[in-house]
Amino acid sequence: MQIAKVRGTVVSTHKEPSLRGVKFLLLQLLDEEGQPLPQYEVAADIVGAGMDEWVLVSRGSAARQVGENTRPIDAMVVGIIDTVSVDNQVLYGKKDQYR
Repeated sequence: MQIAKVRGTVVSTHKEPSLRGVKFLLLQLLDEEGQPLPQYEVAADIVGAGMDEWVLVSRGSAARQVGENTRPIDAMVVGIIDTVSVDNQVLYGKKDQYR
């Protein structure tokens, strides 16, 4: 899994029928210090993540095993992060983000 920040949404009106109703998010990957990396990724969202939230992204076969196995999904948001701590220092706190 990797940590990423939600930067936007991706809308596709024509897609594989098994993907109907699936919400897609544009994610920016983060490094171990919480700094944005230049890589972006589109991921299916099953947890209802919103803009600027930090999320956990699962990829590959692990992403396909969540929910319905017949969907051609390579990356999936599987969690909304509440806090990230490194060496007893809070790197990210969701409740602090909106103050």
